[in-house]
Amino acid sequence: MKTFTPRTFNIPELKGISKKSIDIHINLYEGYVKHANLINEKIDEMSKDPVSAEVNSYAINEMQRRFSFEFDGMKNHEYFFEQLENVGHLSSLTLIDSPFRVAIEEEWGTFDTWMKRFTALSLTRGIGWAILSYDKANSRFVHSWVDEQHIGQLSNVEVILALDMWEHSYFLDYAPAEKSKYVEAFFENLNWVKIEERFTKVKN
Repeated sequence: MKTFTPRTFNIPELKGISKKSIDIHINLYEGYVKHANLINEKIDEMSKDPVSAEVNSYAINEMQRRFSFEFDGMKNHEYFFEQLENVGHLSSLTLIDSPFRVAIEEEWGTFDTWMKRFTALSLTRGIGWAILSYDKANSRFVHSWVDEQHIGQLSNVEVILALDMWEHSYFLDYAPAEKSKYVEAFFENLNWVKIEERFTKVKN
C-alpha cells in the first residue's frame, strides 16, 4: 500500500516567529502524515475480506471520517511551510506589476483592501485556517475560513495562500490576545514569489 511521506522545508530564521516554534510546528505536521498513514493501514486491515468489512463497517466509516482531518492537516501545513521557504529578500514589493497583484486589485480594488480583508478573516474566533483560493471556473479569488483542518474546505478551487491560525502556530511567541502580531509576522516573512508561482500555475 502506498504511504504519504513527510516533506522537508528550507525555512531560514524568521522575524517574529521563532525557530523553536517552527520546529514544534513541523513535528505536529509530521504527526498528521503519520496518522493519515495509520488510518489507511487500519482501514486496509479491517477491510481485507467481505466478512471483516461488514463486521467493522462502523469503525471503518468513522476512521474514514477522521482521515479527512489528518489528510487536510497534512496538506494545509505543506501549503503553509513552503510559503516560508527561502525568504529574506522577497516581499510584496516584488509583485507590483505581477499577474497575481493585478488580479487581486481587479477583485478587491487595491492590494491593501485585500490585505485588510484577509487579515480580518484570519482573526476569526476559533481554531482553523484563513485561506485565499482561486476559482478557475469563474476566474476569481475566494476567501474561506476552514475550521480545524477540514470543515469548510471549498470544492474545485486551488489554494493560493494558507495561514494557520491554530494556537500552536504562535503560542510560543505570542499570547492568544496578540495573534494579530503573529499575522503581521507571517506576512513579513511570506515568500510572495511562491504565491505568484501558485497563481501562475492555476492560470496557465
